[in-house]
Amino acid sequence: MLKEAMFYEKLDKGKVRCNLCNHRCKISSGKRGICGVRENRDGTLYSLIYNTVSSEAVDPIEKKPLFHFKPGSKAYSLGTIGCNFRCKHCQNWTISQVKLDEAVSVEITPEEAVDRAIATGSGSIAWTYNEPTIWYEYTYDSAKLAKEAGLGTVYVTNGYITPEALRHIAPYLDAFRVDIKAFTEEFYKETVGAKLAPVLESAKLAKELGMHVEVINLIIPTLNDSEDELRQLSTWVYENLGADTPIHFTRFQPHYKMKHLPPTPVETLEVAHGIALDEGLKYVYIGNVFGHQYESTYCPSCGELLIKRGLFDVSEYNMTPEHKCRNCGEPINIYGEYGGL
Repeated sequence: MLKEAMFYEKLDKGKVRCNLCNHRCKISSGKRGICGVRENRDGTLYSLIYNTVSSEAVDPIEKKPLFHFKPGSKAYSLGTIGCNFRCKHCQNWTISQVKLDEAVSVEITPEEAVDRAIATGSGSIAWTYNEPTIWYEYTYDSAKLAKEAGLGTVYVTNGYITPEALRHIAPYLDAFRVDIKAFTEEFYKETVGAKLAPVLESAKLAKELGMHVEVINLIIPTLNDSEDELRQLSTWVYENLGADTPIHFTRFQPHYKMKHLPPTPVETLEVAHGIALDEGLKYVYIGNVFGHQYESTYCPSCGELLIKRGLFDVSEYNMTPEHKCRNCGEPINIYGEYGGL
């Protein structure tokens, strides 16, 4: 479905500038932005993907991964087509890097999405699988309806949204699960096709606007796995997002254009875990290593096991209804109610 885009300005000679993401593409008539799904038609910018859904599932919220947001609950999850990044390691490249006419999709209206989320017993709606920012008009309309219905709302994002667009959706967006893919501009330029600085700024702004923020860092051997870089990232999260911000160091598996690299050694993830704790972060996780002890949540004060996790599920929950450690009373940074075993 075609819908006039939000956040753009008209320029001379029929051109427009899209101000939705930090590429801020200048687009001539008949052309599309980097995302491939926003097109200038005679001086008016349109979204080509309103209502367009490529992926639909009911996932554990832990799969996003969000470990401190409505733990144990389900998230009705939707994805569309296209992306404003060109990650060489993308695991969802079949929807993020394909052309619109090559993808299989269905139409689901915002009203239908909210109804389906409620019908499945989900505690939230998550826009995920590809970058939700490029789906802004749909996610904005859906988020408003979701909040009215009492559902949580989640962006699983690369963080390249502009400040003005993030501020506009902030009243209707509860969680901002942001990838900080590396801590060097070189990585972002060579591997992603973007810049690091805007990602950091959007993560900070999401926190300032009251969203629950969790950070994920996929560690890729030889590209972003140095101890210095991991320490710089951990220090930045501590100083800018706070000690109680959950951070997930996850294991790379060969995908797309990076099949020549090996999976991340578990030892590298454990080193990252230790560095983040040394830098003062309270909730540090290892991901994509099923059964690892650091998939679970421990009290930062007394070390008590608080949330035991397995294959994206919660098997033990040892906190008070006020989100405090039952052993020592330490307050734990948890957003929303526990979803139940």
